[in-house]
Parts: sequence; structure tokens; C-alpha cells
Amino acid sequence: MIEFYNTLLVVLSLLLICILMAIIRIILGPTAPDRVVGLDTLNTIVVVGMVIFGAAYNLVIIVDVAIVYALLSFVSTLFIAKYLEGGRF
Repeated sequence: MIEFYNTLLVVLSLLLICILMAIIRIILGPTAPDRVVGLDTLNTIVVVGMVIFGAAYNLVIIVDVAIVYALLSFVSTLFIAKYLEGGRF
């Protein structure tokens, strides 16, 4: 059981490092598309974290929520990209 928690701690620590790198890209991105890519990356990392947490603790509902969150994240990224291109909704 100790190995399980050590492995989970290492994986979540690596995800935290990835989240910090994505936040830096969101803050320092020189253009709006760079910030959108950083936000999309952050959303993807959150989905991965939710799936790992759900798989680790055998909670299927969290994986279902992660799937819905990923779908909403994808749609919102499409709308932001459309807005940045100057297109109509």
C-alpha cells in the first residue's frame, strides 16, 4: 500500500510541475493564441489528473466527470479560436 501512495505522489507531483509550466505560458504568452494553447494544456492536465485520481481510488464517477469536462473544454477552445479569428458565431 505504501508503494501505491508513493507512485501516486510522484505522478501528482509531475502533474503539478506541468500545471505550473502551463500557468507560466498563460501569464507570459506574448500573443492571445499562446495563452489559449496554455489554457487548453491546463485543461488537459486537469482531465488527466481526474482520470488518474478516479482510477487510483476506483471511482468511476470521477472518470465520467473528467469526460464531460474534456468535452466542454474542447468546445470552449473551439469558440475561443473562432473568436480570435474574427469569425461569427
